[in-house]
Amino acid sequence: MQNNTKTGRKPNIRISQSDHARLSVLASTVAARNPEAADELLAELERARIVADGWVSTGTVRMGSIVTFKPDTGDRKTVTLVFPGDADISEGKVSILTPIGTALIGLSAGQSIMWTARDGRRHELLVLDVSQPAPEGGVADRRAPASSTIAAGV
Repeated sequence: MQNNTKTGRKPNIRISQSDHARLSVLASTVAARNPEAADELLAELERARIVADGWVSTGTVRMGSIVTFKPDTGDRKTVTLVFPGDADISEGKVSILTPIGTALIGLSAGQSIMWTARDGRRHELLVLDVSQPAPEGGVADRRAPASSTIAAGV
């Protein structure tokens, strides 16, 4: 388990090229009306290791991932990370523009992160499990396993 809370450092994260590009555009688009959310998302994107789309492991949180985590405030929760237009908390769909959504992007099972809620309180969460929804047609996600990440062609 990677636990960086004692050092105050955020854990290493990986984001696919396509998610990075789409999330960068999203952050720029919402910056005028929601500067805090845009700034938090941009900060996460800046510190992420960007990897080729085919080399993001199935165990890494990306857009559309189903994530089970344990917050310091209670019992484990399972959510799907989505774009703002698809968010619906009653269905467990959390927007990337929420503080917890931004905190989750790029993490893997076993990693923990400190994040700040909208009310200003600091929290910690531990990612327990990450899975990807089956694509239409029901074929399992065949992306690289967690140990096979390769940096994008730099």
